[in-house]
Amino acid sequence: MINSTEFANRLKKVMDHYQLSPSSFADKIQVQRSSISHLLSGRNKPSLDFVLKVIKEFDEIELYWLLNGKGNFPIKSTTPIKTKIQVSKKNINEPTKILAPHQTEKTIERIVMFYTDGTFKEFINQKK
Repeated sequence: MINSTEFANRLKKVMDHYQLSPSSFADKIQVQRSSISHLLSGRNKPSLDFVLKVIKEFDEIELYWLLNGKGNFPIKSTTPIKTKIQVSKKNINEPTKILAPHQTEKTIERIVMFYTDGTFKEFINQKK
């Protein structure tokens, strides 16, 4: 069960972090301004829709932290590993080797392309 007072404190922390007023925060996540007022006063508990809008809009908010106060805010940023992919311009029926840092050589097994109309096309490597 969500503690309304603690949730309101976490919500205030989010608004302070992003330097947003309650009304600008409401506008940013596209909810009524009165919703923020009711949550901050402890009158209402957050709906699932509200929570999903918050975590969708703000990448640095962990769901578990927002709901229970467990975890970190803002999320500790991790630097993604950039991988160079080497692709040769060979015939599509020939196996293509991909080499990423700290990995062994790999061969493409198949490629599947999905289209917006729901269809797909699959290319299978015949030479393994």
